[in-house]
Parts: sequence; structure tokens; C-alpha cells
Amino acid sequence: MHNEMEVRFLSLSGNEGFARAAAAAFAAQMNPGIEELSDIRTAVSEAVTNAIIHGYDQNRDCIVTMQMEIEDDDLTVIVRDDGCGIGDIELARKPFFTSKPELERSGMGFSVMEAFMDEVDVCSEVGKGTVVTMRKRIRHAN
Repeated sequence: MHNEMEVRFLSLSGNEGFARAAAAAFAAQMNPGIEELSDIRTAVSEAVTNAIIHGYDQNRDCIVTMQMEIEDDDLTVIVRDDGCGIGDIELARKPFFTSKPELERSGMGFSVMEAFMDEVDVCSEVGKGTVVTMRKRIRHAN
């Protein structure tokens, strides 16, 4: 089976819940287990939150794009922002590192994505934005 979708939404913190729900609804057609669905929702939440808080520095007038694709038992989720970008991806992926300590961020966003998805790729360019690509094989798919 092949299917894909794309949604664009303003960088409002309230849209993080929308992104989680949209991702879960799209993935549901693969017949995932409850744990797999929860993993997808959590990873999407972290990626979208990073785009809003770090990519756009909470500028509410910017656009976050989420694309999803199903190919047989594989789910791909891409979260994209056109924000400030990440200067040192390796450092940003280290547990407990945060560029916003004043906001009491835990610095666990990428670690959480990696824990819940099978693969996480991060591409970023300073001043141009970040693309986070996450993949998960759905083991309960029909």
C-alpha cells in the first residue's frame, strides 16, 4: 500500500496537538498497535515542538510543514521549518543539551524521537531551517 499526505500549520504551540492527532489518524490506516501509535504521536510532538520553540523562536507567524508517507509497512514522517537552523547537529542531538535553558527545556527532544522511531535523520542549515525525517516499521500492519 502507498499513501501520502502533507499539512501546513502556523507555529503556534497549540498546533502541536493537531500535528499529533493528524499523524495518528494517518498512521491508523496501517493498523498499528497502541504502543506504536503512541510512539508516533510522541515523536511527532517532539519534532513539531522543536520547530516551534527552537526553529522559529516561538514566532507565531511562521509555517511548520509535516509530510507523511506510507509504503507497505514503513511509515515516514518529515517535519520541516524554515527557521534559524541548527549550527551543530551532533551537539543538538546529545541528551540534555538545550539551546533554550531559560525556558527550562529538558534537551531530550532528539533522544525521545530516536527512542520511539526506528530511524531519525536531521538536516539543517543555519538561517534556512531544519528537516527532521523519522521512519518507523509498523509491525502490526495488515
